[in-house]
Amino acid sequence: MSEQSPSPTPDPEVIYVNTRRVSCDGGGGALGHPIVWYSLEDGEAECGYCDRKFIYRPDKSA
Repeated sequence: MSEQSPSPTPDPEVIYVNTRRVSCDGGGGALGHPIVWYSLEDGEAECGYCDRKFIYRPDKSA
């Protein structure tokens, strides 16, 4: 019998933004989730549904 090690969890998607208030819907479509809003007062926030990480960095935002 061979043992399989669990696959590593992928790193969360990081999104750089230029505002301190962001919304996340998980990308929409069938894999999305309800829209939730986050305040980036500490400079970052992680979505409780999809683990996307939003970081306030005006110099790096698209």
